[in-house]
Amino acid sequence: MGLNSKIKSLIFAGCSIVTIGTLASFAASRQNEKVCKKVSINIDNEYNNYFIGDKEIKDLLTREGERHLEGLPNKNIDLKNLEKRIEAHKFVADADVYRDLNGNIKVEVKQNRPIARIIQANQDVYVDVEGRILPLSDRYTARVIPITKSANLKPLNQEFFQDSTGQAYLSLLQFIENDRFWKAQLAQMHIDGKGKVSFLPQVGDHTIEFGKPVNTEQKFKKLMIFYKEVLPLMGWDRYKRVNVEYKDQIICE
Repeated sequence: MGLNSKIKSLIFAGCSIVTIGTLASFAASRQNEKVCKKVSINIDNEYNNYFIGDKEIKDLLTREGERHLEGLPNKNIDLKNLEKRIEAHKFVADADVYRDLNGNIKVEVKQNRPIARIIQANQDVYVDVEGRILPLSDRYTARVIPITKSANLKPLNQEFFQDSTGQAYLSLLQFIENDRFWKAQLAQMHIDGKGKVSFLPQVGDHTIEFGKPVNTEQKFKKLMIFYKEVLPLMGWDRYKRVNVEYKDQIICE
């Protein structure tokens, strides 16, 4: 390619960049001058949680009705600020606030997902799938496994579930939450002073002695053998305790 051709190519590329930049700036300017006529809210209820509704989101967007977005030009609406305001809500995991081509505002909200309820003397709380502690809600009660603990065990707070010891218990709760059968069958979980776990079932008059939250999948496989092969033969009220704590053993009494 000759020198003249290179110069022409550079000039063309430069003009193209300037043109694209001008068009983008013009489009942004047009968008900013548009007036918001409508706010659409979509709340993801993938896990059938209803801790927050359209009204709560609207209140967050408008500061309890003090500043309605409808009728405002887009240049006066800070989308990032609106996102932060929504995400500050305890039951919101993530929020996305954006404009459509008409300048109207779209709000997408993803809720936090509680997986257990911690029973406490003063006030029960939820723990979510990430190990965060959430308050109870006046609007909705999650159908999750309740947890009790021995008095001499350290508090089941956010620090507990996010340290190396507590993460094993969180993994156990995640396993239960993601398994349809065990989520339905396990009625309550207890952690004793040594950190060992036991369960009370929905069906059957026995205590499940699970031990420390290790080898979770293998222990539940053994427990499933107990439910499928032992109880139908011996009767659902035959045993008072079943222990799956030890490797390659199921102890029934």
